[in-house]
Amino acid sequence: MKYTLRFPHQKLQGRIDLPASKSISNRWLVIRALCDKKFALHGLSDSDDTKVLQAGLESESEVIDIGHAGTSMRFLTAYFAATGEAKTITGSERMKNRPIGDLVEALNQAGADIRYLEKQGFPPIRTSGKPLSGNTVNIKGNVSSQFISALLLVAPSLPEGLNVRIAGDPVSASYIRMTLELMNRAGVKTIHGGNTIHIAPQRYRSDDVTVERDWSAASYWYEIASLADEAELLLAGVSETGLQGDAVVSRLFDMSGVHTEYLPEGALLTRTSVIGARRDIDFIEAPDLVQTMAVTFCLKNIPFRFGGVQTLRVKETDRIAALQTELLKLGYRIEAPEPGVIERGGKHAEPQREISIATYHDHRMAMAFAPAAMRFPGLQIEDPGVVSKSYPNFWDDLKSVGFVVEEVDS
Repeated sequence: MKYTLRFPHQKLQGRIDLPASKSISNRWLVIRALCDKKFALHGLSDSDDTKVLQAGLESESEVIDIGHAGTSMRFLTAYFAATGEAKTITGSERMKNRPIGDLVEALNQAGADIRYLEKQGFPPIRTSGKPLSGNTVNIKGNVSSQFISALLLVAPSLPEGLNVRIAGDPVSASYIRMTLELMNRAGVKTIHGGNTIHIAPQRYRSDDVTVERDWSAASYWYEIASLADEAELLLAGVSETGLQGDAVVSRLFDMSGVHTEYLPEGALLTRTSVIGARRDIDFIEAPDLVQTMAVTFCLKNIPFRFGGVQTLRVKETDRIAALQTELLKLGYRIEAPEPGVIERGGKHAEPQREISIATYHDHRMAMAFAPAAMRFPGLQIEDPGVVSKSYPNFWDDLKSVGFVVEEVDS
């Protein structure tokens, strides 16, 4: 199945109720699972990723299939190791090619006995039911912040707590800070000195929680607002005081044609002018914004050089290769001159007459490219249901502000 998209209007106007943050939802789910006294989670994300994690935490089955949900793979591996449960965790073919070796090695340092069932360093894995006993682990910081967050979340439940020693500067450090802040809100004290985070044995405790709205989802509406001739769009419930590193999107788009005014009911986006000067941006703190910004800057003919994108190679797909392939269909050449860098100069190719965007089982490919229909009417998005991984109502929200979304056979 494909969707054909058009936006036959001059002005973008309306109100969007963004989904809850799946990153925050997933961390609270692990905290609640380790808490003696359960608490309510209001406004929990309805994304596939969150549903898969919640089901895995509550499942009595020995085999847990998490599909494409990378966060669930990392968090459940640490959770079952910490709670001493014997489980097999598997997933999709893509998941079986996403590395997990650094997390497994760290957990084994702490006394776990986790085995690979197929390929060394990759899922599926088997936790043995042997409880953790060690109190110090070493882990690389340049692979995935989710590995570090997984260790931190389970650390208070261990008999001796945990010292997490991080080698080098961690990627996506904003997500580690988010994890530590949520743990603090749940009554756990942490000591962060240099590259070591110390967490003594403690008990989680929390009152009921309301999950904040998702800034990653907001990024697609910033893209749409920047491509519209005029825009007056309210993103309901969004706050500039939240925990998410992707809130930086408001600053990035401030220099890319969108002004943000924070109101009691949310963030009001309006269209402004933009100077097409080259942009040099380091995305090491917010890699999930790269696809949105790359497509936007191409469509607005803004040259760019993005650093800190090395983790995109091991996401739901190789996002760098996917961007290069799909942007070329629109007539834009993206180069990867060195590891962790992508850039676009002034080179163009001839855009295809009929454009069909492949999504590679990657929700962010679908949502980052959908706004391109504002420049290429009739653009098609393949496998549009993939957005359910993080934003199930995305297509309905597009319709609510005037997009024409039509289903066609593949």
